[in-house]
Amino acid sequence: MQALRVAREFTMKLLIATLAGALAVAGFAPIGISALAILSPVVLLLLWQRTSAAKPAALIGFAWGLGHFGAGVSWVYVSLHDIGMMPAPIAAIATLLFCAVLALYPAGVGYLHARLQARLGSSAVIGALCIIPAMWTLSEWLRGWIFTGFPWLALGYAQSDTPLSGFAPVVGVYGMSFAAMLAAGLIICAMGTRASRPTLRLRVICASVFFALFAAGNALKQVAWTVPFGPPVTVALAQGNVPQSLKFEPGRFEATLDTYRRLAASGAATLTVLPETAIPRFLDLVPPEYLASLEQLARARNGNILVGVPRREASNGDRAVAYTNSVVSLGTAPHQTYAKTHLVPFGEFIPPGLGWVLGLLHIPLSDFARGPANPQPMQLGASLRVALNICYEDAFGAEIIRQLPAATLLVNVSNVAWFGDSLAPDQHLQISRLRAMETGRTLLRATNTGATAIIDERGTVTARLPAFTEGLLQGSAQPFEGATPYVRAGDAPILLACLALLAGAWLLGRRRPRA
Repeated sequence: MQALRVAREFTMKLLIATLAGALAVAGFAPIGISALAILSPVVLLLLWQRTSAAKPAALIGFAWGLGHFGAGVSWVYVSLHDIGMMPAPIAAIATLLFCAVLALYPAGVGYLHARLQARLGSSAVIGALCIIPAMWTLSEWLRGWIFTGFPWLALGYAQSDTPLSGFAPVVGVYGMSFAAMLAAGLIICAMGTRASRPTLRLRVICASVFFALFAAGNALKQVAWTVPFGPPVTVALAQGNVPQSLKFEPGRFEATLDTYRRLAASGAATLTVLPETAIPRFLDLVPPEYLASLEQLARARNGNILVGVPRREASNGDRAVAYTNSVVSLGTAPHQTYAKTHLVPFGEFIPPGLGWVLGLLHIPLSDFARGPANPQPMQLGASLRVALNICYEDAFGAEIIRQLPAATLLVNVSNVAWFGDSLAPDQHLQISRLRAMETGRTLLRATNTGATAIIDERGTVTARLPAFTEGLLQGSAQPFEGATPYVRAGDAPILLACLALLAGAWLLGRRRPRA
């Protein structure tokens, strides 16, 4: 009976962890109840506090992660089945396996924390305030790097509209994740457990540090890390709303060209931006008169048009040609090209040994070549140096800052139609907002179906088109110069701080007398 009762209690813990992980998704866009992205980890930490063994702690972390990613990135199924035409059962299994792999990261945090906590005896405060925030932050960073990385739903993103966003230009989104987990740890320490009630002094200290954390973030939000450079630039961002199911249909090509030419002609901006693969055909196969007409439009306004279009190298005998997901400039500035560097597995390149997956997917242009590792901003004017990135490249803050501080404006072109009417477009917009905060730069987003938006240097969306509508978003964008602390140092400071905290906890554990 005792074993059965223990099994039931542990099953309940797993269920609570799963529900808490799923609930945390409501802390992110589009729902945006940011407190849930702190309260959900509070529940996870409580469960870990009541689970001393490493393996059960890992299972609880895995359950939390499965709920979190199962709810938060369920749009992967839409991409595989609805757009990629993968059979529904296989797409469902593939999505579940993908979420299970992502869930291994919080599972690892639970396992390692329990192991290290055992060395620290009863020092739960160190675990909640040092070990878990440090391990969690490092695990998010690893998730954004291993197997080309998938940093989606890092906890820091959910704090984009709270005082903690003030830490973005200093330590980036991973620093914000650390702050969120530290806030959760402070709540835990103030609450205590049934077996160990915190003293009034400890509660006062925790409450003071909690409010000081948010006050510091709010103070940092008042700092102007960058300064305007030159006059504002008039911009126009085209949203063609071309259905993904028809985008690459041969009979649809001319209609797509007409849509984007009409949208470009309807504006009167110095900088016009068309989305990722707005022209769904290799650049050398696009009618020259069409490109000439776009260039004429740009020159008539003494400006430039940025066009998303795939490119391929000139044929070299019988050798296979490489092609890139690119953006090209047309207009008064010399012609320039940006080629996407960080490619999406299966969507844009096939990992070695997994070519058989192509038989299950029907995704055009699914084997791109990578662009240069260190791209240079496009020089489109005296004060207009544009750092381009394509699709989910802007999920990688450390890669965006490679073009800074030289760049004065950020531009992202995307085609999030791959994920339908799901959480993905709003989550992606929130990610873009963090890139603007980290760099102190205005960021323009031109997308096929949404979210097309203008984001100022503080991460505020100043203008946006409704999703799944055709339109041209017109406004102004202020170029900026200067470098935030994050632009100068990247993720190194927060990662080193986390390693130092873990090293300190380890040394403290080694010095404790053993029973």
